Amino acid sequence: MADAVHHDETHHDAPHYIAARVQRALAEDDRTNELGIRVDIRGDQLFLRGTVECDERRRQVAAVAGETAPGLKIHNEVGVVDIREPGEEESL
Repeated sequence: MADAVHHDETHHDAPHYIAARVQRALAEDDRTNELGIRVDIRGDQLFLRGTVECDERRRQVAAVAGETAPGLKIHNEVGVVDIREPGEEESL
């Protein structure tokens, strides 16, 4: 049956393919649009690392990763950095 459907593709794909798929989703999804999030896969665990500008974005990063790689345990190690520090000058 060449048309068989894989119900749990995540566990059959190589870790680097899963990581690339999650990174692409984080960059392209309108909820996140994040390019700087590092994705590491270890067994059935997915680690997210990097920084974002607010708690809501941090939650959305985990949500998009979970939707893209169902079945993996998400470890959201993404930090939140306030990019609007009072008195800080913008460097162009």
